[in-house]
Amino acid sequence: MSRKLASIQKISAIEPIEGADRIELAHVLGWQCVVNKGEFKPMDLGVYFEIDSFLPIRPEFEFLRASSYKRTELMGEGFKLRTQKFRGQLSQGLLLPLNRFLEIPDGADAGMDVTDILGVRKWEIEEKITTGGTVIGTLPYDIPHTDETRIQAEPELIGAFAGLEYYISTKMDGSSHSVGLDENGFHVTGHNYEYRDDGTSAFYNLVNQRGYREKMEAFVEAQGLKTLTIQGELCAPGIQQNRLRLKAPEWYVFTIRENGRRVGLERMQEICRMLEMITVPIEEVDTDLPARYPTVEALLVRADGDYPNGGRKEGIVIRPTKPVYSQMIGGDLSMKVVSNKYLLKNEG
Repeated sequence: MSRKLASIQKISAIEPIEGADRIELAHVLGWQCVVNKGEFKPMDLGVYFEIDSFLPIRPEFEFLRASSYKRTELMGEGFKLRTQKFRGQLSQGLLLPLNRFLEIPDGADAGMDVTDILGVRKWEIEEKITTGGTVIGTLPYDIPHTDETRIQAEPELIGAFAGLEYYISTKMDGSSHSVGLDENGFHVTGHNYEYRDDGTSAFYNLVNQRGYREKMEAFVEAQGLKTLTIQGELCAPGIQQNRLRLKAPEWYVFTIRENGRRVGLERMQEICRMLEMITVPIEEVDTDLPARYPTVEALLVRADGDYPNGGRKEGIVIRPTKPVYSQMIGGDLSMKVVSNKYLLKNEG
């Protein structure tokens, strides 16, 4: 399911901000936004723009210029939304009245995706030689994008875990990289592109050093598989400020697909043992997530913490121990909870 960077949403509640005369707090889905006082009432509809959205240059967004203007070779110019703090309150994204956007049709309902209508894109940074390499194409068909749904964007996902055994893994702060085998051969990719084995890809170099291709080819033959995809997070000095405080590169596996189907936790751990790979740390395995963490706020508290070597942890990822399809997100049930403390310290 593509991410709704801009959508029409209903304001669930409005709260005052202590000591503030001109602003107040609006709640949308699982997010909270600082808005102008009196601009919204509970149950009003507004246009909500998620954090990491890159908004085009247009008059409606000019008030963001001092705080959010960005210009890069990859993205061009626009306004990048990030978590901010006003009068001690987090503001996560942007909420604006519907009537500011004439291209939104009359009678639009809550949940309508207006990302394309308003020209909103996901913020991306240029891939550097330390984490990329020479691009030879987009992602192969069996290597999907690794974006997880944030719980604040779909709070109802908590209820989808009722009665299920689940596991919580640490969200490692690095760069998403994958390896795959199919009828077209062996593939090494980043988040968006496939790379050539020409010595310029730090991850491809790691794959070669550890013999992952040979191990995967032997495994596929022994198991009688048509395709095998392994996805993980590359963490190393030079990547994302190396918040894990690593002295050498490491790759932490978080998803394995056999013949196009995601495997469960036990199978993933088993395959990693056989291929001599490391999984992301598993923090918790239990049943009935809603009973333990019934709200977004409870999960945000659970997501806080530090990596073993002291850097602020990005957050957690939650999945059933055996894959379950979710109609809500149009794929295997899974969600991420990014720590607000991490966002405040590290978003720029």
